[in-house]
Amino acid sequence: MVIHLRGDLGAGKTTLARGLLRGLGYEGRVKSPTFTLLEPYKFSRLNLYHFDFYRFLDPEELDDAGFREYFNPQSACLIEWPEKAPDLPPADLDITLEPAPEGRAVTLTAQTEIGRRCLDSLKT
Repeated sequence: MVIHLRGDLGAGKTTLARGLLRGLGYEGRVKSPTFTLLEPYKFSRLNLYHFDFYRFLDPEELDDAGFREYFNPQSACLIEWPEKAPDLPPADLDITLEPAPEGRAVTLTAQTEIGRRCLDSLKT
């Protein structure tokens, strides 16, 4: 599954990623990948990769960094700043965070059948 996390600086993208990992049962340290670009989390049977492409200046950097191999059917990928790497695989789920009077407004948009199933499971 590929999840794009969108929002301005400080919108809460990394905090949301941390919450998702905690919700999935990950108990270790959850770091921001702002400087490392990638933080891998392997637990249970899940391979989750948290990317942050904020520092990308050139669309070719995705290929140069060798990240394409992480986008496969056995992985879940959370991607902050996906617009900085336009040749990414399409998102199954797109999450946009925006400031609101009391916290954040979150918009979830399914882009694929997998994303639609994910949203449907959240409704139940």
